[in-house]
Amino acid sequence: MAERWGKPIRDLGFELVAPLGLRSVYNRFSQMPKTRFSSEERTRLIRAARAASRRAYAPYSGFRVGAALLTAKGELFLGCNVENAAYPVTNCAERTAIFSAVAQSGPGLEILAIAVINQKLAPCAPCGACRQVIYEFGPRARVLFRTSEGWTESSIADLLPYGFRLP
Repeated sequence: MAERWGKPIRDLGFELVAPLGLRSVYNRFSQMPKTRFSSEERTRLIRAARAASRRAYAPYSGFRVGAALLTAKGELFLGCNVENAAYPVTNCAERTAIFSAVAQSGPGLEILAIAVINQKLAPCAPCGACRQVIYEFGPRARVLFRTSEGWTESSIADLLPYGFRLP
């Protein structure tokens, strides 16, 4: 069991590691197919995102969001939203997870999947900026999020049909 900010993370099915004092998570997704997930794998990714949402800094909106990002190397990185009194510099959970992954693993990051959840269980798809950043590092990535009908899984290309990457 690992602890951070005094709250234990349990039952996620992940081995926790912390290189250079930063948190990254190795998981049991190494055999995961690149396009579809089993319900068990989806559940683990969503649980990890839910755990990350508990760490969100959202004193202004109270809308605490978490994200769990799965890489092609089988690593899992967590992110949460971090608000600021100057709203435009607030960072979304998805980008926090991606930027953390790049900081720890380098620019060769390849995203296989990312799950997003908020503590209110309200519909919560990635915003446009997050969609573009997900596309930058995972043009074939799968995105798990809640809609008004429940959980959905979509490709980032469907969510951002004209995403771009510079050569």
